[in-house]
Amino acid sequence: MSEVTYSGNEIQLVVFKLGREEYGISILQVQEIKRMTEITRVPHSPDYIKGVMNLRGSVLPVIDLKKRLNLPPQEYNDDTRIIIIKVEDITVGMIVDAVSEVTTIDKNNIEPPQAVVGGIAADYLSGVGKTENRLLILLNADAIIGIGQEVKAG
Repeated sequence: MSEVTYSGNEIQLVVFKLGREEYGISILQVQEIKRMTEITRVPHSPDYIKGVMNLRGSVLPVIDLKKRLNLPPQEYNDDTRIIIIKVEDITVGMIVDAVSEVTTIDKNNIEPPQAVVGGIAADYLSGVGKTENRLLILLNADAIIGIGQEVKAG
């Protein structure tokens, strides 16, 4: 289970943007961050799977994170990035609008997710982190990738 991973009383997060909101994912799950690249569409895949990409000889699925979280789409631009994450033995890319920083947050400043935050189901969240001047929506990578969930026909 990959809830937010803590070291001592703090957690390090990769912070990224989807629209105007800021999100975070544990740095321990992030392998690398890449510029937008060529993605090959895969027929009959769920609509949030953008396709696959070649990363040093490995073929990785790429998730359009906005589509997965049911957020409004936005054109890709020079700030668009693919965050390569690994959860258990599964490695995937997630398309985000921009990656802003790596930050550390005290685990006492993380609230459990409410039923819905900004239209996103709580299943996809591991909490909301509070810093001095902003809130970071912390994502549950297991749920986003679909680990432990039934595949829904659709």
